[in-house]
Order: sequence, then structure tokens, then C-alpha cells
Amino acid sequence: MLRGHLFVGLSFAVWLGFAVLGLFLILLPRRFSIMALKLWARVEVWLLRVVCATQLEIRGLEKLPDGGFVVAAKHQSPFETFALLPLFQDPAMVLKKELTDVPLFGWWCRKFQMIPVDRAAGMRGMKEMATHVGREAEAGRQIIIFPEGTRTQPGAEPDYKPGVAFVYGQLDVPCVPVALNSGLFWPARGPDRHPGTIIIEILEPIPPGLDRRAFMAKLQESIERASDALIDEAAATSSPPPTIAAAMERRTSRGPVSREKTVSGFEIVA
Repeated sequence: MLRGHLFVGLSFAVWLGFAVLGLFLILLPRRFSIMALKLWARVEVWLLRVVCATQLEIRGLEKLPDGGFVVAAKHQSPFETFALLPLFQDPAMVLKKELTDVPLFGWWCRKFQMIPVDRAAGMRGMKEMATHVGREAEAGRQIIIFPEGTRTQPGAEPDYKPGVAFVYGQLDVPCVPVALNSGLFWPARGPDRHPGTIIIEILEPIPPGLDRRAFMAKLQESIERASDALIDEAAATSSPPPTIAAAMERRTSRGPVSREKTVSGFEIVA
């Protein structure tokens, strides 16, 4: 807990330093600010390793296609909101519209041309977001979406929203599923940070053109099975995180991953 509190303080200081000292980048072309964004993310990953002994392992980078595509990532922790960014050439993350109104933070979101979605606007907000997504994908950017719409605990029952299928259906690009185990080492809430190795695993891309039901079934099964395997892998280490027992209990209570799970609602971002 002490390490966690120290990391939180240092992490905020690093973010504030980048956000303030880099303000001149707002006047330059966006590619320079994206370079700074990815540098900040790498510094945060390094800080987590130094302060909390929490390392990062990336698997499957060779599976990434060229050009623009959709990234559908498991979301267990704040960690992946920055750790995913350096993995892609020109990332654009889907986020709540309210975040673009936050002073300083919102200025940078607009400069990065992140993709806001007005969740209160229902289908109109979805269509506006899809238009924005299409524009960024045509520019060759990688669109990052968290399909469950919020952080979920490792091993918990999945609840995939239709937003990712809506975006996928609007674009003629692949969707890259991403599994991870970040919630074992950085819980969704609280200051705890546990030593060990967070694994981000890039899975086989899903080609464009599937119908909504087939796409959602394939996406959920791919991500959930790989994320469950990462729980088992962490449990088999010599020093598993203290969160592992609860994760395995949640998974046992949940039962096997279902291909027929119905998705509902329109909330698609954390």
C-alpha cells in the first residue's frame, strides 16, 4: 500500500509535468504530441516497475496488421489506459465526452484527436462517434475501445456492450482483440500495487465482414479465454499476487465462457 501511494503521487507529478511543460506542442502538428503521449506512457510503465516492482510483458506484437484497425481490449485497471498507447503507431482512444471538458486534460484529448462519445445521447451519440471513428480509421489510426465499457475484476462475468460491434460494422478494417491480467496487480480501485508481471497479449485479428452476432461471439470468446489463461499462469508462479484467489473464485462461480451471451446497452468506454 505504501508503494502504491508513492506511485500515485509520483505518477500524477509526471503527468502534470508532461501536460504543462509540453503545452507548446499544442501549436505543432499532432504527430509531435502523439510522440510525447507515448513517451509519457513509457515513463509511467517504468515508474510502476521501479516503485512497485510491477513489470510489463507484451506478447503478440507480430500479429498487428498494418494501417488502421480497431483494438478491442479487456479493461481491468487504469493501467491499460496508458500502457496500450505505445504499442500502436497512431492510437486514438474512445473516451467519455465529459473528459474533453476537463481543464488541461481535455485540451490534450482534443489535440490527440481522441474520440469522444456522448453516452447520454443514446443512438445519436453512437452515430456521431461512429462518424468520428470512420474519419480516424481512414487516416490509418488504431482505434482503441474497451468493449465492456468499464473496468471489470479478473475472472468476473463478462458484459460486452454492442458499441464495439457497431464500430466494427461501420468500418472495413480488422479488429484486434487484446487480453490482459492487469487487475491482478493493479486493482480497479484503491492504492494497492502488487509486484509481478502484467501481461498484455495481442490475439489473432478478426477480419472485417462478420455479422454482428458472429463478431461478438468470436471477440468475447477470444478475449475471455486468453484472459482466463493469464489468471492460471499468474497462479502457477512462485509468488502469485494476493488477488489471485478471489479471481479464481469469481471465475469458478461464473462458469465457462458462453458464446451465446446477449449484449445490451450503449456504454462503451470507461
